[in-house]
Amino acid sequence: MISVKEATQIVLENALSLPDETVPLHQAVGRVLRETLEADRDFPPFDRVSMDGIAIHFEAFANGQRRFFIEKTQAAGAPQLALARTENCIEVMTGAMLPQGTDTVIRYEDLSIDEGFATIFIEKIEAGQNIHRQGIDRPQSDVIVAVCRKISPAELGVAATVGKSEVRVAGLPKACILSSGDELVEVHETPLAHQIRKSNVHVMAAVLGTWGLAADMLHLPDDPGAIEATLSDCLKKYDVLLMSGGVSMGKFDHLPEVLEKIGVRKLFHKVSQRPGKPFWFGTSSNTTVFAFPGNPVSSFMCLHRYFRPWLRISQGLEAIENKYAVLAEDYFFKPNLTYFLQVKLTSGKDGRLLATPVTGQGSGDLANLVDTDAFLELPLERQDFKAGEVFPVWQYR
Repeated sequence: MISVKEATQIVLENALSLPDETVPLHQAVGRVLRETLEADRDFPPFDRVSMDGIAIHFEAFANGQRRFFIEKTQAAGAPQLALARTENCIEVMTGAMLPQGTDTVIRYEDLSIDEGFATIFIEKIEAGQNIHRQGIDRPQSDVIVAVCRKISPAELGVAATVGKSEVRVAGLPKACILSSGDELVEVHETPLAHQIRKSNVHVMAAVLGTWGLAADMLHLPDDPGAIEATLSDCLKKYDVLLMSGGVSMGKFDHLPEVLEKIGVRKLFHKVSQRPGKPFWFGTSSNTTVFAFPGNPVSSFMCLHRYFRPWLRISQGLEAIENKYAVLAEDYFFKPNLTYFLQVKLTSGKDGRLLATPVTGQGSGDLANLVDTDAFLELPLERQDFKAGEVFPVWQYR
């Protein structure tokens, strides 16, 4: 049995190197950028009016003029106009090009318009006000978004602005989630007294979906021959397998034996943690295998604690930097194991996250996850944990 630290190191050392792919812009949110996004022209590309109003030649105002004849109207999206006489003005709309011959914009709120004339009724304006100058945001060829950045709507907006209808992104692993056990039936079925409906695979698929990863789902019966046939086929098709159940010490827990038989090299089996102690991890020439315990809280915790950092590293991102939370009340845990305590998170008076324990009925208590937000990672070789102490926290909500 190895420590959580050792298990984490082994998992991350076996991250994949995924090939890049090109996707349409509308499919890029949540993916990891593999090219720089550079300004294809100055940002903004012209002196841009930033307030509705009038544009004037400031010197006229400085010389005491307050009433200006309106020559024309400069609309957003229209070619640039030019002021014919410096004692006149041009009406301008937000987003429009600043007309030639003007250098200052006065907003409508600071003037009145009557019979084709604009009268400014404030005495203090500044030359160049209300103008978004060409190139002030970013000059042409400037790198706006660097590689290895997760694409949010903000990055997508930049890509659209610089004319990228497609973007190059990190590939995603082809994934399959496998449940195991003859006690499991489909969600739509009515279970017999000795059966339960499948939930882990649906939970795992939903979590992966929030990380931008789609996965196929399969089921393994409690039969070594059938397990071997299915897994042998999976090793040819998928980059990563996520399994739930069949890795403990029970008579029907065949997965560890079958995995090694078909050429998956075991890197560890059992981690000094609760929940999730029987966690099995290994690799073949083509596939990485995460075999989590079947108890729902165990598989849920391991998915967040181990698989998500592995996925991020495989996409070229940094491993998740731990967040921390303050334990809200004393807690006692006797076994010499790293304990992932389910907690409810709130904001303390000092702005730090406050973690309140919400103890359920063990690793089989799926319903308790509904009432909690995160796992607080309590270190091994301790039993008493005091209110006010700070520990790593792994959020899932």
